[in-house]
Amino acid sequence: QVQLVESGGGSVQPGGSLRLSCAASGSIFSIYRMGWYRQAPGKQRELVAIITSGRNTNYADSVKGRFTISRDTGKNTVYLQMNSLKPEDTAVYYCNVEGSLVGGTKFTSWAQGTQVTVSS
Repeated sequence: QVQLVESGGGSVQPGGSLRLSCAASGSIFSIYRMGWYRQAPGKQRELVAIITSGRNTNYADSVKGRFTISRDTGKNTVYLQMNSLKPEDTAVYYCNVEGSLVGGTKFTSWAQGTQVTVSS
């Protein structure tokens, strides 16, 4: 089984910063891709940022230049540094990890979600 532990959410004023982290554990052989999604009330879940095993990154246009995704391969951990936060960033943020287990089985795992609230 793969477990994801997500942390770092909270409330912040506009212009503030937060750093989310997501650590994967279990019988993981390799991780292909890690990403962050978010879902605001009444909206579809959207991809915020992804990072591949080769450390290529992609960002939603709405966060480009403000958010940075990174990973620590040795810790099986992905981070999302969020700067210059705006009220429209308010959402539940979900970490997603895709890879293969020991034994060769492909997996996709989701974290429980953490609330990010940006308001005055």
